[in-house]
Amino acid sequence: MKKLSTKIWLLVVSFLVFTVFFMYALTNFLYERLYVQDTKQSMIEVGTKLTGMYDGGKVADDFVEAVDRYNMYSNINVFAVRNPRELSACVPFDIEYDTLIGPEERQQLLQGNTVTKQGYEKRFDRQLISVVVPLVDNERLEGILYLYFPLEKITELASEDITLIIIAALLFLAFMTFITIKGIGVIMKPLKRLQKASHDMAHGDYTTRVKVTSKDEIGQLSQTFNEMATSIQKSDEQQKEFLANVSHELRTPISYIKGYSEALVNGLIPKEDCDEKLGLIAREAERMEKLTTELLQLSRAEQIEKIELMPLVLAESLREATALAEQRAQVKQMRIVVEADEELIVEADEEKLKQIVVNLIENAIRYSDAGTTVFVSACREGKTAKLQVKDYGIGIPAKDLPHVSERFYRVNKARSRSDGGSGLGLSIVDQLIKVHHGSWKIDSIVGKGTTVTLYLPLYAFEDM
Repeated sequence: MKKLSTKIWLLVVSFLVFTVFFMYALTNFLYERLYVQDTKQSMIEVGTKLTGMYDGGKVADDFVEAVDRYNMYSNINVFAVRNPRELSACVPFDIEYDTLIGPEERQQLLQGNTVTKQGYEKRFDRQLISVVVPLVDNERLEGILYLYFPLEKITELASEDITLIIIAALLFLAFMTFITIKGIGVIMKPLKRLQKASHDMAHGDYTTRVKVTSKDEIGQLSQTFNEMATSIQKSDEQQKEFLANVSHELRTPISYIKGYSEALVNGLIPKEDCDEKLGLIAREAERMEKLTTELLQLSRAEQIEKIELMPLVLAESLREATALAEQRAQVKQMRIVVEADEELIVEADEEKLKQIVVNLIENAIRYSDAGTTVFVSACREGKTAKLQVKDYGIGIPAKDLPHVSERFYRVNKARSRSDGGSGLGLSIVDQLIKVHHGSWKIDSIVGKGTTVTLYLPLYAFEDM
């Protein structure tokens, strides 16, 4: 397979060769055609001027001598003909040699027309341009002026110039070929860097980058490659971090379960403490089950590209989601208050919408003090439904707010470990909101509470 540089080089050289041949053909046309036509016109003008000395009647010796004198100083060969045999054109005489004019030409000359010819002339045994100017008196052809110019002289003149042009063209072709090769090398240099970087990235080196040296298409391609490399590197790091976090999260409950179960089997724990240790094993198993469930939910949410949206009464969906989280609220002696516009109808997936709301309410319960209230509200804002979940819990520091939707991110890791938080809830919410074509934001003040605001599209007929 030919390289791109070879294809470009062949294209440019082909264009240059075509240009040279075209210029040669054009030059040949100008010399062989236009210059010949100019010579013919000059000969006609000379012949016309010389016929001005003809006074009519038989062609006088003085006229012939004048024409001969002009011929001595002119680069055009010209002579006067008054021989009847030459002028008769085989009529009525039977001429044994080739005449200068034929019967058809004689008729044109009798009408006073000038005759021009180009080509081989047997009588002169040469390629000629010839012009025949009539000397007519009383409709009788008394004589002619015969002007001719050898075509060889024109060809020789043209050949000299064309030779110079060909030499110059070949030098130009060589120079342009050299410049083209150098230019292609400069153009291909960043592409070669891109090729090498792509090869390195294909073999796992995600830190590779390409130096951007221009703002043209190749420079833009290099910039795009760097952005892609940065994104892939970040994704790879997140994947590694994700696997490390999953391993870390699972190792703790597995260690508890393994350690206490072995101690129970080997009779190393007093009987009065067995129930407590079995309860601890059950809690750790539940936490591990919850973690794997959330991991599965997150994986499914990330794989969802499109869901089937349908009209849902938002207030009803909020009440059903609240009922699912009510038991957890009662454990902490908390209340969940729902205030929603009953006329709001949104485009959403029922199960996914409930999952979003349940995750937000459980987060609010988890990070709020016992006896407080979680408020869930919904109202119309423009063409969207504005849904809020507000708590009066511990709050989130401003520096942590941009990271709360990252997988396994915890503001207070020690607290999250004790109360079973996995750091996946808001990641799931973020993914599900995206597939609903909605948006969300989070506002929080440390020690005063957190408000999560969602914006979901209303059903179409709401705008009619």
